[in-house]
Amino acid sequence: MAVSMSRRLLRSLYGPLYAFGRCDSPTITFRSFRTYYDLCGHLHGDNIFSPGSSGLFKGGSSVAANRWLSTSILTPESGEGAFPSHLLSTKPLAMAERSIGLYQDLVIPVTNFHNEDKGFMVLAGDVFDVPIRKDIVHRVVLWQLAKRQQGTHSTKTISEVSGTGRKPWRQKGTGRARHGTLRGPQFRGGATMHGPKPRSHAIKLNKKVRRLGLKIALTARAAEGKLLVFDDLEVPTHKTKNLVNHVKQMENTKKLLLVDSCPIGEKLKLATQNLHYVNVLPLIGLNVYSILLHDTLVMSRDAVNKIVERMHTPINR
Repeated sequence: MAVSMSRRLLRSLYGPLYAFGRCDSPTITFRSFRTYYDLCGHLHGDNIFSPGSSGLFKGGSSVAANRWLSTSILTPESGEGAFPSHLLSTKPLAMAERSIGLYQDLVIPVTNFHNEDKGFMVLAGDVFDVPIRKDIVHRVVLWQLAKRQQGTHSTKTISEVSGTGRKPWRQKGTGRARHGTLRGPQFRGGATMHGPKPRSHAIKLNKKVRRLGLKIALTARAAEGKLLVFDDLEVPTHKTKNLVNHVKQMENTKKLLLVDSCPIGEKLKLATQNLHYVNVLPLIGLNVYSILLHDTLVMSRDAVNKIVERMHTPINR
């Protein structure tokens, strides 16, 4: 009789959902209902058993008519007796990872070297959330490394080598190979043929591609959670040990790049000049290669605003 009444009660409350997990035992029926809901919860991203939920599915559809289901917040600590606590799911719902390259604005907390809360900042999606393209980054890095080569290598040609221009011996009769000079490349101390001369190794790369490469590098650091925004980069003292303690508080940080918009403070210069894993750059010097060379990027709030303004400035042709 009790089992029959439980079936009627469940059928009146859940309707077709009861048929999905129909079984001879009401306890198994509850478990089947929970299994069915867990499946739907992963598909719809909502949970009736989590705090703040007001319906079975997102928006509350099939059981919205049952007031105790649509208005009660069911948690394992709930004392109203609306639903057995041991049947509620305590497993946290796995959230899907954020897709990169959707040009969505990002909200990031702002802090400082003392790990104080300085509010939040919105990062422009067209600068910090662009599609990742390794080919663009590769082209920009090659352009940077080629352009920074000094190109001062030089060798001497036969006219530049020191030595006489006299014919070493007569043309015939000695049994030796014929030669006209001792400054040739086959002799010791002679000339170098087709050797390098001072030149520029720079290659051409469009400004549009260079700008896109910088956006991709900033996006990669933001997606990895390795982009930190500080209210300012002012340090209270020039002592290196204080900055070392601040760096140790950052998780998984091996090389740190600090970028500030204004001229670098003298205290920050003195504090970082003996640390090989901490480098400081002004905003004008921010580049793709330096960002990739350091696993953590720290920018001041003013630097972020100015880099976004620079990325939005039309390219002069």
